[in-house]
Amino acid sequence: MQAPGTGSVEGVARPVTALADVTVAAGHRVPTGITEFDRVLGGGLVRGSVVLIAGEPGIGKSTLLLQAAGRLGSAGVPVLYVCGEESLEQVRSRADRVDAGPGISLVAEVDAAAIEATVLAERPAVVIIDSIQTLFDPGLDGVPGSVGQVRATAARLVRLAKTQDVTLIVVGHVTKEGSIAGPRVLEHVVDTVLYFEGDSDHAFRIVRAAKNRFGSVSEIGIFEMGEDGLAEVGHPSAALLSRRSEGVAGAVVMATMEGSRPLLVEVQALVTPSYLPTPRRLSVGVDTPRLLQVLAVAERRASLPLGSFDVYVAVAGGVRVTEPAIDLPLALAIASARRDQEVPRQCAAFGELSLTGEVRPIPHEAARVREAARMGFDVVLGPTRAGKDAPDGMRGVQTLAEAIEVLLP
Repeated sequence: MQAPGTGSVEGVARPVTALADVTVAAGHRVPTGITEFDRVLGGGLVRGSVVLIAGEPGIGKSTLLLQAAGRLGSAGVPVLYVCGEESLEQVRSRADRVDAGPGISLVAEVDAAAIEATVLAERPAVVIIDSIQTLFDPGLDGVPGSVGQVRATAARLVRLAKTQDVTLIVVGHVTKEGSIAGPRVLEHVVDTVLYFEGDSDHAFRIVRAAKNRFGSVSEIGIFEMGEDGLAEVGHPSAALLSRRSEGVAGAVVMATMEGSRPLLVEVQALVTPSYLPTPRRLSVGVDTPRLLQVLAVAERRASLPLGSFDVYVAVAGGVRVTEPAIDLPLALAIASARRDQEVPRQCAAFGELSLTGEVRPIPHEAARVREAARMGFDVVLGPTRAGKDAPDGMRGVQTLAEAIEVLLP
């Protein structure tokens, strides 16, 4: 008798392979020719992998991928660009603007079955789908972009990439809430998830990895949007600090780390008397819970009265900083704005604040100090390590109160 709850069809055993017998083919990674993009990918595109690049509409996803397709095509890598949102003429117009063309084949199609047949017939090495929300599976009901259609077309394309050893890049739009439009299952079925960050009011764009089975998720790529498309930013610290104002209180330079790369950004604060029962606390580029915690520590441990003031903070250039090392420069910027006293221009800072007001150690201190010194900063405030020498060029401070006394005597 068949056991309850079991199926009537038995599976067929498959032969197993020892891990030591599995070989990785040479050249399994294909560089796109765009250094910043390759950095985020972990060195280039992996054959047979699926990459999802997500971001708000109009932020530059299609432009970056068309530039990458042009570089791949020029290197002899056949690329198929599936146009789901634009006509062939529109794509050609943008390709001319970003100087991309040779080696790229275009097809205007939204039928997943027809796309699969085209890939099997043309045998490209890289397929770009722009975008997943426009595709539909003819075997299912529902309009393109619905949960069922996105799930089915994504699964079909992933299976195609794995069985045919084709690299697949899929564009996905992000909603106002910051999630990928359509079901979140997309993030789980793909190998790599890249988020395209930035603000239409800023020239800088950041590509950040949220998931990467073939590389680090800590790296970022930095680009600048121009008339000819996206240009790589070779020296991001210099670019982000190029428009610093002089003689203004409430601005402190922070030495942050993005993956293996040290980066200098400017943290800005504005503190004004509040005329509301509950003062405002607004932040751009900084998590609001972290701002609230820093305000509480500054008021309680550094005797900085802020209860009746509105506080606005931002990271200049559209960069978002999530690491705890922003605590100290954020608190110093707020103290500078509250006292209306300018921080010395050639001073940078980094460090995590505990609830007791102590400046706590963080990783990669030497790399941060070296980047600040390379950019001409004379003083770098950081945590004091018990029993250890501070990196050359760093002045250690034990508490937030001490740091404020050093910079704002």
